[in-house]
Amino acid sequence: MKIALKYGLLITLVVVAWVVVVRLVLNVGSDSKLTLAAPLLFNLTAFFSIYFGIRERKREIGDRFTFKDGLKIGAAISFVYATSACLFFLVQYLIAGPKLLMSEAGPLPRPMWQVALMAYAGLFLGSMIFGLIYSALCAFVLAKQQRAREGRRQKKYERQCNRVSLPYCFWSNKV
Repeated sequence: MKIALKYGLLITLVVVAWVVVVRLVLNVGSDSKLTLAAPLLFNLTAFFSIYFGIRERKREIGDRFTFKDGLKIGAAISFVYATSACLFFLVQYLIAGPKLLMSEAGPLPRPMWQVALMAYAGLFLGSMIFGLIYSALCAFVLAKQQRAREGRRQKKYERQCNRVSLPYCFWSNKV
């Protein structure tokens, strides 16, 4: 759980820093070309945070690491990020009002609470969906590396067995 909090809150910290610096300090609007960098920055941060979180979990588990372990920790990181980002924007909405929501492009045909609810639902579900995709990719790569490493270890052990007598290898618990 510590890994999920550590890396999930790291992604949220990047989102918060971006919003505070770009939107509130620099007062950049949604029509600026600078806002095109936000999705790229957020997705790269999410991908690398999930990768490093899964890698840290792999180091904790050791040889027992599986794809499922990687997927679970990646999903937990995504859940922490999605929840904490939604909470940040909710607090921001309650403190500063709908300033950020109003700055997004498009007409507001619905009441503001519905617009906010849809924005938070989109943020949460989008973060979870992309997080699961990133988790699956990272867990697959890291689990495949684990299997390749185990295969090399097995081959090395078999070579050692070929050098010594057969009963030693037969009774050994390493096979």
